[in-house]
Amino acid sequence: MVARSRLSLLTPLLAAVALVGCAGDGGGIQSQKMAAIKARDKLICGVEGKLPGFSFVNPDGSYTGLDVDVCKAVAAAVLGDPTKVEYRDLNSSERFAALASGEVDLLSRNTTKTLSRDAPGGNGLSFAPPVFYDGQGVMAPTTSGIRSLADLAGKPICVETGTTTELNLADRMREIKAPYTPLKFQTSDQTYAAYLQGRCAAVTSDRSQLAAKRTSFPDPTAHALLPDVLSKEPLAPATTNADPAWADAVRWIVFALKQAEESGITQATVDAKVAQAKADTNQADLRRFLGVEGDFGKHLGLPADFAVRAVKAVGNYGEIFERNVGAGSQLKLERGLNRQWKDGGLIYSPPFR
Repeated sequence: MVARSRLSLLTPLLAAVALVGCAGDGGGIQSQKMAAIKARDKLICGVEGKLPGFSFVNPDGSYTGLDVDVCKAVAAAVLGDPTKVEYRDLNSSERFAALASGEVDLLSRNTTKTLSRDAPGGNGLSFAPPVFYDGQGVMAPTTSGIRSLADLAGKPICVETGTTTELNLADRMREIKAPYTPLKFQTSDQTYAAYLQGRCAAVTSDRSQLAAKRTSFPDPTAHALLPDVLSKEPLAPATTNADPAWADAVRWIVFALKQAEESGITQATVDAKVAQAKADTNQADLRRFLGVEGDFGKHLGLPADFAVRAVKAVGNYGEIFERNVGAGSQLKLERGLNRQWKDGGLIYSPPFR
């Protein structure tokens, strides 16, 4: 009994030791996943691939979008180069299996954080902070006369299966006591193709996705988003909870993008801010954040200047938003809840201390 008790006490310690390794220029704790990424010198990132503004493959084969920039920021922080990313296009049914099997290192694919996905008894994911606060919406042809969710009673609605939108739709229609017919499809391409063919009266998804997909329709003005918001959809990058050290590294890289905006550090000014921090020893917060002082990168198995690397690669959170989905993009989405906390939004980073 004594030997068995000692073994049970040692098991968690041995598991923790397995996550300790040489972190190269980062030092300190490092995950097995991060070690594998460094050994292959490439981050494998799961994305949607067909969603303008978030992850989209251009004619030349390059990837752009908010979710893509998250992948680049992580690659820059870990490997020192935002181009060292291999993208894998995953539909909603494939994404969690690809992450669990190790096919991808990181899922950066308009995925909603929920209890069942986060819990060990569910999908067992570990979510980074949300990079886009969204809500589920419904889109219908402007000539259809459909102006609210109640107008869809008795009608077919297109929805992608294996998503939170499927359950949210059922919940909301149940609440308003409106029968309907869900037309379920495996991929977003199938879902929107069916909608454009007139097989359903409306299509439902995240409001950002509806706005993004509408830009590729033959006549975007012929389709309108209803005012109804069916749910909360905090979209966040995800790793598995089997490797907490890797999850922590990704989490704080995302926080760094948000903190950079709050601190007024941009892609163009980050080098000057580093020089300023080095010259002024009294700017403790700035020095810690930029890796000039302290060993916070070492705590994560990352280099001291991981935040600098990420911002130099893609800019701060505000720059990423505006370039991909905001005023400087084709989508021209309002920042809304995605404003900084001091401007009335939900974008907030814990202290780097």
